[in-house]
Amino acid sequence: MKKIILILLAVFPLFMFSQKKKTGNSKEIKEIEKFQVDLNKEYLDKKETPLRGDNYTNFKQHPFFPIDLKYRVTAKFVKNENPEPFDLPTSSGKSKSYQEFGKATFLLDGKSYTLTIYQSLDLMKMEKYKDHLFLPFRDETNQKETYGGGKYMDLTIPKSNTIVLDFNQSYQPFCAYNAYDYNCPIVPEENKLPVEIRAGVMYDDIYHH
Repeated sequence: MKKIILILLAVFPLFMFSQKKKTGNSKEIKEIEKFQVDLNKEYLDKKETPLRGDNYTNFKQHPFFPIDLKYRVTAKFVKNENPEPFDLPTSSGKSKSYQEFGKATFLLDGKSYTLTIYQSLDLMKMEKYKDHLFLPFRDETNQKETYGGGKYMDLTIPKSNTIVLDFNQSYQPFCAYNAYDYNCPIVPEENKLPVEIRAGVMYDDIYHH
């Protein structure tokens, strides 16, 4: 009996730790799950979806990489104090006006990476989107498990010198599903990551023609 109690005492702290870890992460996981539900709703909504014809009819939900909090990183953020407007090329050959809002530097598997974060000059004039930031990026999953043109992430202006980048909440441009009706910013070369980001929306051949 004494031996059993000792074993239970040894296991109990480990159980408590694993439970605490799971509970501690539940807020972040719920946030990612909400993102997935909302994105699926958007694509099922006839007024918002980029899908057309059979692609819309056949759509049930997006394929997502398994949620992995390794890809939710807190990055050091350095704001660009003197941003200059520039034209970001788009998939249609036109351009959209943006400014470089700042740079985010983060660690992934012990290596440091930096991404540039942008702000749309059109959206910043609108009250609803005045705090909206745009992060387009490419990585080594493109043209394999994700759209060849890269992925996007929506952010808000940080209140400090750090910013959370949750790649689990990255999504593919509308152009990945409908290249004819949409005009999507092309990911700048400086935002190409030499690593696989196995998080967020995956590529599904059924809806990409």
